[in-house]
Amino acid sequence: MKLNIWILCMICLVLVSCNGVANKTKEGINKGGEVVGETATEFFEGVSEGVDKTLECEIVLSENLLIKGLKNGIYNIENQPIGKNNKLTIYLIFNEDFDSDVTAKAYNKNGLEIGRAKANVSGKKDDAGYFDFKFDDRTDIGFRNKIILE
Repeated sequence: MKLNIWILCMICLVLVSCNGVANKTKEGINKGGEVVGETATEFFEGVSEGVDKTLECEIVLSENLLIKGLKNGIYNIENQPIGKNNKLTIYLIFNEDFDSDVTAKAYNKNGLEIGRAKANVSGKKDDAGYFDFKFDDRTDIGFRNKIILE
């Protein structure tokens, strides 16, 4: 009889231990999953930031536009329905009233001009807005190119 009680106690102890081990294992797996998830997220954020930096172009406003009160904000280069990376959308800030045609000239990494586009830019002092410069369909504004607005 004592042997049966002792065996029953041992079985209960083993079951409780196994349940504790299972819970610890589950906690460990969950924690490991969290770490992997955080690492993957950080990795993809890093890749995204690296791609953003690689894709950046240099945007320059001419001295004349700066004197007339224009300032640039964010920009985006995208494809038109036909063509490559040939549409510049730029956010312009007006520190003075302005109404004039502006020419955007795109240059490749070697400093050679690859395209021009004109747009009428108009705004009142303290206004801002987005303006599109649509280049020729054959223009491909590459990464790390330079665009001068004049």
